[in-house]
Amino acid sequence: MSAYVISEVDVKDAAGFEAYRTIAAQAIAQFGGRYLVRGGAADVVEGGPPPKNIIVVEFPSMARLREWYASPEYAEALKHRATALERRLIFVEGVPPV
Repeated sequence: MSAYVISEVDVKDAAGFEAYRTIAAQAIAQFGGRYLVRGGAADVVEGGPPPKNIIVVEFPSMARLREWYASPEYAEALKHRATALERRLIFVEGVPPV
């Protein structure tokens, strides 16, 4: 069953964010992930507050997603994250195949 990482990102340092994003994208691909949403236009239709940059990544399974998050490859990206951005990060399982 697929699993998803949903990130709501507030960029604090553009150069640091670009370094984080480049390294993270390589690690995501290495662990079988693929971007579904990567900072496109977003509108709040109900509730609040206004959205920040939204990123959604699909992985083949929750186990694979967790392997990515704990990997040394992604740890390199996290070195940049602390100063480059603030975020809310959510892991969620997809719907089982019918």
